[in-house]
Amino acid sequence: MAETVTPTVDDTLPPASTRRERRGWYIYDWANSAFQTTVITVFLGPFLTTVAELAAGCELGADSCDGSVYPLGIKIAAGSYYPYLISLSVFLTVFVLPVIGAIADRSAHKKRLLGAAAFTGAGATIAMAFVTGDRYLLGGALFLVANISFGAAIVVYNSFLPQLGGPDERDGISSRGWALGYLGGGLLLALNLVAITLLDEGDNPQRTLDLARWSIVSAGVWWALFTLVPLRWLRERPSVAALASGGNVLTDGFRQLARTMREVKAYPLTLYFLLAFLVYNDGIQTVITLASQYGTEELRLEQSTLIITILLVQFLAFGGALSLGALAKRIGAWKTVLLSLVLWTGVIIAAFRLPAEAPLPFMVLGAAIGLVLGGSQALSRSLFSQLIPAGKEGEYYGFYEISDKGTSWLGPLAFGLVFQLTSSYRVGLVSLLIFFVVGFLLLAAVPIRRAIVAAGNTPPRVL
Repeated sequence: MAETVTPTVDDTLPPASTRRERRGWYIYDWANSAFQTTVITVFLGPFLTTVAELAAGCELGADSCDGSVYPLGIKIAAGSYYPYLISLSVFLTVFVLPVIGAIADRSAHKKRLLGAAAFTGAGATIAMAFVTGDRYLLGGALFLVANISFGAAIVVYNSFLPQLGGPDERDGISSRGWALGYLGGGLLLALNLVAITLLDEGDNPQRTLDLARWSIVSAGVWWALFTLVPLRWLRERPSVAALASGGNVLTDGFRQLARTMREVKAYPLTLYFLLAFLVYNDGIQTVITLASQYGTEELRLEQSTLIITILLVQFLAFGGALSLGALAKRIGAWKTVLLSLVLWTGVIIAAFRLPAEAPLPFMVLGAAIGLVLGGSQALSRSLFSQLIPAGKEGEYYGFYEISDKGTSWLGPLAFGLVFQLTSSYRVGLVSLLIFFVVGFLLLAAVPIRRAIVAAGNTPPRVL
C-alpha cells in the first residue's frame, strides 16, 4: 500500500499525496538538472563563445580574442555574446512564464503542459548537434528556445509542490527534489567527463569543441528520457479554478493573469519577498551560469578541471541541500536562507582573489559553493510556496521562475557590460556582490510569518 502524507491542518490542504507521486515529482528534478549542469553550467558558455569567436575571425584554440560579431547588425564582443543571450532569454521569459503559469492554473491537464515544455526544450538541446563551424546564430536561437522551454516546464513542475504536502512538509519535499536533481546532473556530467578523458586530444581544439557539442546533446536526451517518469507517476491535481473553467484554457489563462496583475497589490508582502528573491537569486544564477566561462577565459583552467569542480559541486550540493533542509527544521527556512546569502558573499570575494592556472583553489571554492547552493535554492522554493494564494500556484511560480534555474538576467547583463568596458572577467565578477548584499537586506526586511497569513495560508511551526 502506498504511503500517504497526513495533512497537518484540516480542510486547508490538498488531498494526501502518495510516496510514488512524490518520487515522480523528484525525478523531474533529476531529469532537468542535466540541462542546468551539463549545458548551462559547464559546456554551453565556452562552446558558444568559441563558435562566436570563430564567426569573428579568431583562430580556433587562440588564447584570447578581441573580435566582434554582428547579430541583427549589432556589434558586440564575441566574449559578451553568451551573457547577452542569457539576458535576452530572460527578457522573453518575462512575457512567457507568467502566462504559462496562468494557463497551468486553469488547466485540468498540467502533466501535458509539463511534457510539452520539457520535450520542446529537450528537442532544441538535441538540435545543438547542428551547431558546427561558425553557426553562432543557430546556437543562440536554439539556446533561447531551450532555456525558455526549460523555465516554462519548471513553472508547471513547481506548481505541484503546494499540492504534495502541508506547510511543515514542503521544505523537506523541496530539498529532496533539489538533492536528487544534483545527483542526476552530476551523474550525467561524470559520464561526459569519462568520455572527454578517453576521447579528447589535447592538441586538437576542434576535437574538444566537438566533444563539448555532443555533451550538450546528451543532456537533451537525458532530459527527454527521464521526463517520462513524472508524466507517468504524477497525478493530475486541478485547482478549483481549473474545475470551474468551462471555456478555452488559453484565453481563460490570459484573463486570469490580467485579474491577478490587477489584484496583486492585495499581497504586498508576497511581492516584497519575490523582489528579494529576484535580486539574490539573480546573483546565484549568474555565478552558476558564468562559472565555466570565468574559469576558462580568466583563470585559464583546462575543461577537465572545470568538469571535476562542477562534479564536486553537484555531489556536495546533494548533502548541502539535505543539511540545510535539516537546519531549516531547527531554525526555520527564512533564517537559513539569510545565512546562505552571507556565505554567498564570501564566495564572490574568494572567487575574485583566485590565482590563474591554479586548479586546487578553484576546486576548494567549488566545494564551498556546493555546500550552500542546493539549500539556498530549495528552501527559497518551499518558502515561496507558503506565500502563494490558493489556486494561483502556477501564476506566482511563473513570476518566481523569472530568476530561477538559469534564467537570471541583470547579473549576466552587468557581467557582460563590465567585461565589454574593461575586458576583465574579475571586475565583472565584483559587480555581482551587490545582488547578494541587497538581496539579504530585502529578505531580512520581510515579516515572513505575517506574509504567509496575509496570503491566506497556515505558517509552519518554525520560520
